[in-house]
Amino acid sequence: MKIDIYRDISATPAEVWDALADISTHIEWMADARSITFLTDQRSGLGTSFLCLTALGPLHTTDKMTITRWEDGVSMGVRHEGLVTGEGYFTVSDSPTRLRWTEELHLPWWWGGPIAELFARPILRAVWRGNLRRFAWRVTPR
Repeated sequence: MKIDIYRDISATPAEVWDALADISTHIEWMADARSITFLTDQRSGLGTSFLCLTALGPLHTTDKMTITRWEDGVSMGVRHEGLVTGEGYFTVSDSPTRLRWTEELHLPWWWGGPIAELFARPILRAVWRGNLRRFAWRVTPR
């Protein structure tokens, strides 16, 4: 299941990146992320690894996530391991400042696999649009 969304943000690319690069704060703007427990001493950059408790309604899972791409100021990629598997990445661009979020995720067969993904995709898309809206609100100067 592939989801690709973006939001234009009234902040500089540097301000967006600085907020995005602080992984520990993702639970403050991601409605589906409940907690992050770091597995590495580092808290940002390539190789950072953490457990993320994710919940949507009655469904929840704790998946291991590892930062697989880190282009300072530009892009952050993550690999999902656990019940949900796949890869995702954030990209920051300018003119206007845009945060793009792309995920390619796979649900386990016993959760319904590709059939469940058909139903999950619009739900996740809506939740993640809300996440980007909350993120933009956090970094937009007032």
